[in-house]
Amino acid sequence: MKYLFSAVVASALMTGAAFADNVGATPNWTGFYAGGQLGYANVELSVGGVSSDESGVIGGLVAGYDYDLGAFVVGAGFDYDWSDIGDSSAGVSLDLDSIWRAKLRGGYKIGNGLLYATAGYAEATVSASVAGLSVDADDDGYFAGAGYDHMVAPNMSLGGELLYHEFDNFLSSGVDADTFTAQIRATYRF
Repeated sequence: MKYLFSAVVASALMTGAAFADNVGATPNWTGFYAGGQLGYANVELSVGGVSSDESGVIGGLVAGYDYDLGAFVVGAGFDYDWSDIGDSSAGVSLDLDSIWRAKLRGGYKIGNGLLYATAGYAEATVSASVAGLSVDADDDGYFAGAGYDHMVAPNMSLGGELLYHEFDNFLSSGVDADTFTAQIRATYRF
């Protein structure tokens, strides 16, 4: 019993010393990542002075690369989200079908977390139907926002992101879209 007690005390002291060495240590964010995201989108579509304000589910895939600079992290990535958010009224149907993004991000490490700002290029696809005539249109735009990722395991992070998008004049049709998304995401880091 005396030896068992000594072994337990020695193990506790070594574990405490090892833990004390890691206090203040932050994970290394350098490397590729891929995963998925799911959330909420609010879309305001307008055409010819008529607008609709619709909300719904949006979700998709994310991939990118981060580079750890010590206290700061910079990175680039791509997102692709699917959606079926829209409005049908007075014989006119407008739907947001998808958004893809090419993004840059930069942030500050807080313990096992990364608080960051992001911005970049976005392209949205909308489908419209008027009096039996259907058209799909793509439009370039931009987005800006912020997010937080938290390293929950050596190769796994969970986080959330809030983005504002603006798209003007789909297919020279006069259709404009302003979109706000709030999503949670899980990524595997390579």
